[in-house]
Amino acid sequence: MKKAIFLLLLFITPFLAFSQSKRAYQKAIKKHRKHYKKEFLEEKRSPFYSNKEGLKDIRFFKPDRAYKLVADFRRTSEAKPFKMSTYSGITKDYVLYGIATVMMNGKKLDINVYQSLMLRETDEYKDYLFIPFKDITNDDITYGGGRYIDISVNDIKNEKVAIDFNRSYNPWCAFSDGYNCPVPPIENHFDIAINAGEKMYAGKH
Repeated sequence: MKKAIFLLLLFITPFLAFSQSKRAYQKAIKKHRKHYKKEFLEEKRSPFYSNKEGLKDIRFFKPDRAYKLVADFRRTSEAKPFKMSTYSGITKDYVLYGIATVMMNGKKLDINVYQSLMLRETDEYKDYLFIPFKDITNDDITYGGGRYIDISVNDIKNEKVAIDFNRSYNPWCAFSDGYNCPVPPIENHFDIAINAGEKMYAGKH
C-alpha cells in the first residue's frame, strides 16, 4: 500500500508542478497583453488613442508554451546596413544583428533579427531588436502584412535567446492607414502556420 502511494506521489508531483508552471505562464502572457492594449490608449500616435471601444476587436490565440522557443543565436557583426521597405513606401535603415535558429513543427527556422540604426542611437531603445515575420496564417487568421516580435540585446546569453511567438503583435497598419510599418523581409517568410500571438483585427480598418 505504501509503495502504491509513493508511486502515485511520484506521478502527481511533477504533474502539479507542470500545471502550476503552465498557469503562471498563461497569467504572464495575459498580463503582457493587458499592458499592450493599455499602451494604445496612452500613446497619442496610436490608432486607438483614447478609443477604448476599438480595443474590443483585438484578438489573440490562446497562450501556448510550445511557441516559446530557445534559439541558437549567431551574431552577424559583418552585416552591412540596408533599407527596409515599409507599407507606406518609404524605407527605414536597419542592419541584420544576428540569426536565431529554432525547430518549429518539425522544421528548422532561421529567424533574422534586425536592429534599427535610428533607435540604437537613443538611450531608451539602444538595445531594442526587431523580428518582423510572415507565415501561412496571414490573410486568413492573422494580418496579411505579417507580425512583429521585440526582443533585447540583453536577452541573448551564451549564444542563446528565447523567442516567444505568443508575444507577436500586429503593426499599426493592421488597424489604420497612415503608418510606416516595415515589410517583413523575404528571409523571414516562414512556410508554416504560427498559431500564436495576435490574430487579425476583427474591427473596421
